Amino acid sequence: MATPYDLLIVGELSVDIIVRCAGPPRFGQVEQVVEDIALCAGSSSAIAAASAARMGLRVLFASRVGPDLFGRYMIDVLQEVGVDTMGVRTDPAVKTGVTIVLSRDQDRAMLTYPGSIAAVAPDDVDPAWYGAARHLHAASPFLLTGLRRSLPDMMHRARSAGMTVSLDTNWDPNERWDVADLLAATDVFLPNANEACAIAGHDDLDAAIDALATRVPLVVVKCGADGAIAASGAERFQAPAYPVPVVDTTGAGDTFDGGFIAAWLRGEPLERCLQLGCACAAGAVSQPGGMTGQPTWEEAMRTVMAHAGQNER
Repeated sequence: MATPYDLLIVGELSVDIIVRCAGPPRFGQVEQVVEDIALCAGSSSAIAAASAARMGLRVLFASRVGPDLFGRYMIDVLQEVGVDTMGVRTDPAVKTGVTIVLSRDQDRAMLTYPGSIAAVAPDDVDPAWYGAARHLHAASPFLLTGLRRSLPDMMHRARSAGMTVSLDTNWDPNERWDVADLLAATDVFLPNANEACAIAGHDDLDAAIDALATRVPLVVVKCGADGAIAASGAERFQAPAYPVPVVDTTGAGDTFDGGFIAAWLRGEPLERCLQLGCACAAGAVSQPGGMTGQPTWEEAMRTVMAHAGQNER
């Protein structure tokens, strides 16, 4: 039977304040002039949701925000791109989370105030939603401290309801990387290269992918300027990154997630899923902020087709 949604995302909502600077901040009451500053919609989960919606998926989002300007802003931004926010609760006891992104060249440092992120709880997810979507995507478990203990059960319940499940852990601020219980309930694992190595306990990326591929049916590793790699059992697939002027790398991996999931749920071959994920990431890095450059399905396909010769190499 058809479901009303393609994708249920349970995750965090926060804004990004992106500061583009030439050098690191200096303490001692030193005033520095920065190159640019922007307020953007942030959070891994929201950026992935927006990407998936632009790629044509029907997305339902579950989370929590504070009764403040940032919370209203995040709800408005998601609604503008077609994400259903009926599952977003406004909690008068918290403030909406904020990440200050210090962006320099193709690298960034992030300072996060958790706020409402840590307040997301199991009761923010209606059990009826497990049968209302085809796929569950979970992200940022290390920040979702109020949800972390219940997340494996949620993932197993989703699979029992016939849903497939994907996971993007993002970085662990404590660098403990305790995700064995999450991987056991995951169909598609979407780390970046550094996260894959940390979770697998290997310095070598190939060895890390081999180890993770024994634990998860499909491992998709985002490698920045080197594109992306997918591992399904003993099979390996690779797609290059597309050459675009890089303005801001914020949200590129999360935008990749949305594009890849959209293609995967559509039944595209793994090579094409990787290519479309990379095309979405290319759009994201061409504009400041995580959501502003995200392409539609047609736009992403045009990028893939324009670089067909590169894909074949």
